Amino acid sequence: MHVVVIGSGVFGVWTAYHLHARGAAVTLVDAYGPGHSRSSSGDETRIVRCGYGPDAIYSEMARRSRDSWRELHGRLGQGEGLWYESGVLWMAAGADAYTAATRETLTRLGMPPDTLTPADVRNRFPIFNTDGIEIALLERECGVVAARRAVRMLAGDLERNGVRTRTARVETPESSIVRAVRSSDGGKIDGDRFVFACGAWLPGLFPRVLRNRIRPTRQVVAYFGTPAGDVRFASAHMPAWIDFPAGIYGTPDVDGRGIKVGIDEHGGPIDPDSDNRVPDPSSLERARSWLAHRVPALAGAPVVETRVCAYENTDTGDFIIDRHPDHENVWIAGGGSGHGFKHGPAVGELAARMVLDGAHPDARFALASRTADARRAVY
Repeated sequence: MHVVVIGSGVFGVWTAYHLHARGAAVTLVDAYGPGHSRSSSGDETRIVRCGYGPDAIYSEMARRSRDSWRELHGRLGQGEGLWYESGVLWMAAGADAYTAATRETLTRLGMPPDTLTPADVRNRFPIFNTDGIEIALLERECGVVAARRAVRMLAGDLERNGVRTRTARVETPESSIVRAVRSSDGGKIDGDRFVFACGAWLPGLFPRVLRNRIRPTRQVVAYFGTPAGDVRFASAHMPAWIDFPAGIYGTPDVDGRGIKVGIDEHGGPIDPDSDNRVPDPSSLERARSWLAHRVPALAGAPVVETRVCAYENTDTGDFIIDRHPDHENVWIAGGGSGHGFKHGPAVGELAARMVLDGAHPDARFALASRTADARRAVY
């Protein structure tokens, strides 16, 4: 069995990993290469948390994936780290139902978070200003993955162990049973089965079934420099966080890149190939204002790096992991919707079971359940 995986972001490389581990011959294809800067997996860091309100399906996937990230770090990350167990702090205001559901779900699954008052947060993490925060949850065994590095290192490990890799732009397949995909240079890549895990490029490849079901949007991330010699902001001392009322998330200083501040609201549309990745001034000002308020010690900190990443939003925020309705031997794994990176190992495992065993997707991930009516429910 030869499976061609198109897209070597986090969903693609982990799908290739699980297919290869089960004995399939695998070719991994990407237009720009693993972890490239246009991809949704191409930023420096990603948060790994297990809390998802009432959505136990995502909490369980996140736990399995977290264990896989730890294992990958133990296997490949000894020279350059891949996993940083900083903890993840979820901050909420008032009697927030989503936060209460997160605590209940994690406790029921045997992953109870620490429940913190504002005073508790100040005692543990005095760098945070807790004004407006009434409750916080700390997932101590969660943390941060070095995203781009992890994708590239896993892809390199797969290649060393027999997975074929190719840099090529793949064209939309046409026949009901696909025997090969053509590349823009006129070549072709033969295979028995095909998995398209190419993120923000999916609607362009399959417009009939995915246009408006996956909507790529611009998402601004800024890295703020920390004071020289000040270790309070390193992952050993500062957790990753989600400030739920503010719609802001971020990570501690990893690799000396500074504090990452991201805006978790759907931005405008993005063409993943041709659009410039220059952040808009209003988003940078919002990130700077949040930082000055919530982490006062970094008020006035310089912006040392920026990213404009691409979310792949589905109607609810749920993934799409399903067989293509027009192609008997083609599967789609996408719709990461800004929270997908952490789940890469579990998504890859599920995609491999669909391809090799004929497993059916959970209804949450079925293509038929996706609509063009945006009603975000997964955070």
